[in-house]
Formats: sequence, C-alpha cells, structure tokens
Amino acid sequence: MLTTTTTKVLEPAELDAALAVLDREPVANAFVAARVRIAGLDPWRLGGEMWGWYSGGRLESLCYAGANLVPICAGPEAVRAFAERARRSGRRCSSIVGPAESTAELWSLLEPSWGPAREVRAHQPLMVTRSLPVDVPPDPLVRRVRRDELDMIMPACVDMFTEEVGVSPLAGDGGLLYQARVAELVTSGRSFARIEDGRVVFKAEIGAVTQHACQIQGVWVAPEYRGRGLSETGMSAVLHCALRDVAPVASLYVNDFNTAARASYRRVGFTEVGSFMSVLF
Repeated sequence: MLTTTTTKVLEPAELDAALAVLDREPVANAFVAARVRIAGLDPWRLGGEMWGWYSGGRLESLCYAGANLVPICAGPEAVRAFAERARRSGRRCSSIVGPAESTAELWSLLEPSWGPAREVRAHQPLMVTRSLPVDVPPDPLVRRVRRDELDMIMPACVDMFTEEVGVSPLAGDGGLLYQARVAELVTSGRSFARIEDGRVVFKAEIGAVTQHACQIQGVWVAPEYRGRGLSETGMSAVLHCALRDVAPVASLYVNDFNTAARASYRRVGFTEVGSFMSVLF
C-alpha cells in the first residue's frame, strides 16, 4: 500500500484506476483516454509510459510520457513530481501539451534543463459542441476518404501539419509513423475531405474517440480556396457524422492567434470552455 505521495510507472493491472482519472475530465482528456482504452498501459503498445501520482495510496493524477508529455488532472504537487521524473529521464518527447495551467507550471520547472523551446503556444482555446449546426448547412461534397485515396489525401495532411507545427512530419523517420497514422484514420473511416478534380480542397479528421467525446483535428483548406466558407460547411459535414455516429460531444483546440478559425468554429456551434498549452521542441 502506498501511503505517501509518490510517483511511479503504472502497471497494466492499474488500467481501471487510470481510466477513472481520465474520466474526471472526459473532453480535455479524450486524446490520451482513447489511446489507453485501445492499448492499455503496456508501454510498448501505448507508445510511452503512463506515470501515476499517488496521495495516501490513491491514484490522483497521470502524466503520459511518449511522443508528447501530457499532464492529466495534475495539481501543483503532482506537476512538481512529474517534472522531477521528467528531468531524471531526459527529454524524449517532441512537445509538452495539455491543460494550460498544469502545462505552464510543468514547463516552468523543466525549461531550465530542457529549454529553450522552438515555440510556446500558451493559450489554445478548447472548444466543444454537443449540437448539430443550425445556421451552416453541411457541404454535400465532404465525405469519408476511401482507402484507395490515401496517396491523394497525404499531401494535404503533410501541408496541414507543416503549416500548423512549423516542421514537416516527413522529417526524422521519413514520415513512416505519420503515414501510418493517416492510413489508420482513413481505414477507420475518420478522415473526411472534399476532393475536386483529384485534389483535396478541404479536409479534417476525427482523431480521438471515446464513449464520452471525440476530438476533431487536422482541419485544413487549400490556400487558394480560403475565404469561401469551405471550412464552415466542411466542419458542419464532419460534425453531422461525429455527433450522430461517433460521440455525444465533439471538441477541438485551436491557436488563439488564428482568429479566422475561431470565428469559423463558433459559427458552426463550438464554444470555448477552457485552454490548452503546447510547448514545441
């Protein structure tokens, strides 16, 4: 029995306790919760370790340590414990991302040893909707991407990622992991696009899915098509599928400086309910 505050790597047998923590904030935690529900807590299958912070023998907070470092339901004491463990382990992640308050505190503790970051996005509004768009009709040309269209959707995915993150997803391993992830979304029917004359002009994915919520990601419009309202009608089409067939709540987070996107999301019914933060290396 753990009777004091401590941290450790969770064992597969602690899955139910981990899910109970994740379910405290099911919308904010959808990304990690979806991975855990599919892969469990085995580091090889999960793609990283799940650290747990215990108080009085009870699991209170989590931190996913994989390609991203993600604090989950973490108060100040848990954040300090996770920061100490991360310092000892050394940086192996490409970003720190999570709820703004805990992520900011985690970064303040890690920056002296892990900094400088390539970019810090301190305020990324978390937006949610539970209702189908009322005033924006769905684009009838937005549909699920077929498996035989993987080569067609991939350039748009690469352009979106490079524009959003600032580096190409093809760097490092030549894009093998990124291409596998895109293929997974296409195969599972969670990749959507409007394709004209063999070219993607709008795309978006339902990236994470749990019984409580799904997270929309990768929203992109080809540059020469921007300003025509395709992001709104396209998102309306994706939301019709997401809310009817996938989960009762759809969420996303967006950079605060992207005022056009925030306005577009509000027009299809999203409201801001919190804030995320990302530290990019």
